[in-house]
Amino acid sequence: MRVEPGEIVTLIGPNGSGKSTTAKLALGVLATDEGTAYRKPKLRVSYVPQKLELSWTLPLTVSRFLLLTHKADKTQINDALAATETTHLAHMQMSNLSGGEFQRVLLARAIMSSPELLVLDEPVQGVDFNGEMALYKLIEKIRNELNCGILLISHDLHVVMSTTDRVICLNGHVCCSGTPASVTSSHEFKTLFGERTASGLALYQHQHDHEHLPDGSIESKEAALAHNHLTDDDLLPTSSSTTVGAKRTNADV
Repeated sequence: MRVEPGEIVTLIGPNGSGKSTTAKLALGVLATDEGTAYRKPKLRVSYVPQKLELSWTLPLTVSRFLLLTHKADKTQINDALAATETTHLAHMQMSNLSGGEFQRVLLARAIMSSPELLVLDEPVQGVDFNGEMALYKLIEKIRNELNCGILLISHDLHVVMSTTDRVICLNGHVCCSGTPASVTSSHEFKTLFGERTASGLALYQHQHDHEHLPDGSIESKEAALAHNHLTDDDLLPTSSSTTVGAKRTNADV
């Protein structure tokens, strides 16, 4: 598997399938038992964990929270808050944030270092459906503005399928991978999640304004349409180039 700049790759699969292990390999906090995991030298990586426990009795504003792990000036803090639409929360206590606000602040902290790779482990956990949709749109916005690769772990199949470029389905190994449309129609996916889930997900169309070329680079939608003499109505979801390692621990980031 590979994660390219400007690409959102989503890992799905049942509990214990290897999603978190794969994320740790990408982060460089876990070494491979077999195979190889390659990361670009001096790769800037940021991480949003599945859970972050804070002592709610500790007086801690959002601005101070952002400084716990980063040396940043006021401009950097303001830019991160603006990018995640949380400027109005700067002086609010972390203990008073809603689930969606808390996740947005975690994203703000993650992008302060201008990451080249952003690893998100269940970033919408504990957020209602409307909040989930808004957060996934925000993740797309961050990808577009930073042109960073995003490795996303999610159980929210119905929502995430409409925002990701490529899906990798794990169950101790790579069961299937490709565009959301190709994965949900595959036999392996239907075996793992059931026909009903696959049929329901077929209703969610993946829309983006770029196309992945065979070498992994990204072409704008306008350029792709002009080259192929097409209109918006002719554009269908396109497949992404994918390299899958022979061993389950192989990852190329």
